[in-house]
Amino acid sequence: MWHYGDARAAVRDALRLSQAMTFKSAVAGLPLGGGKGIIMAPDPAVPGPRGRRTDALRDFGAMVGDLGGSYVTAEDVGTSARDMQVIASATRHVTGLSRRHGGSGDPSPWTALGVEAAISLCCERVFGTPSLRGRTIAVAGLGNVGGRVASACAKAGATLLVTDIDARKRTLATALGARWVEPGEALAAPVDVFAPCALGGLLDHDSVARLGAPIVAGAANNQLASDDVAALLAQRGVLWAPDFVVNAGGIINISVELEPGGYDARRAGTLVRGIGDTLTRIFDDAQARGTTPLDAAMVLARRRLAEHGAG
Repeated sequence: MWHYGDARAAVRDALRLSQAMTFKSAVAGLPLGGGKGIIMAPDPAVPGPRGRRTDALRDFGAMVGDLGGSYVTAEDVGTSARDMQVIASATRHVTGLSRRHGGSGDPSPWTALGVEAAISLCCERVFGTPSLRGRTIAVAGLGNVGGRVASACAKAGATLLVTDIDARKRTLATALGARWVEPGEALAAPVDVFAPCALGGLLDHDSVARLGAPIVAGAANNQLASDDVAALLAQRGVLWAPDFVVNAGGIINISVELEPGGYDARRAGTLVRGIGDTLTRIFDDAQARGTTPLDAAMVLARRRLAEHGAG
């Protein structure tokens, strides 16, 4: 659920995100397709009748139900497990319900776990060790996922720089012993890892020239403003971990919820940590072919889609 300036922007975002979800599921080797539902929320600054959020969620649930199971919805930006329960009142094709209601709960911890695994793998690739102790990491975006990524990195012994457009997140920075920087400063900070965990499109021709880290690995979707930015990153010697590989933890967890045997948190954790193995394959393929991690990831995704007749 997000506020868009107009319906065209919402449709463009849905198409962009659904494509990313398709590649995310394919690279992760999941028996799932890729779709994305968008709820265009009213401007929060404009007063409106109470209950309109609930009405919108129920209407969305009814639409999902009309698709007969070809699309299954789950929690994402702007929604919660509680919202999934409202949607569930209109359709059974919903995942990410609370554990109390038979689901796997908030997917954010699983996404964050995958990001942590990716950061460790990238550090091993660049610095020769997966340990985060003594590393400096800039986390941009301290939402449900980014906050957990920052906490995990701090627990692992990293020195943190953090930022968010919401100044109230300074409280978390203080609790973690992290240095707060303004949003525009995080990308250029001289750190070991830059972890973008807010909304996408941050990496473009101008920002890559200012990038201060040799590693970029974060939870944000669609981090590249355009695909050619992947080559710019490589030319600068920056190891960029493709976002749709790094942030697959949530959908991997959901896939376990959909397995015939039912949800198993231990199995979900094992599969999510496997993101590191997937990145190893992608980086190895990119190096062997003299191409970028983006190209290698896309080759893997298209191969798996073709194997299932979806290429």
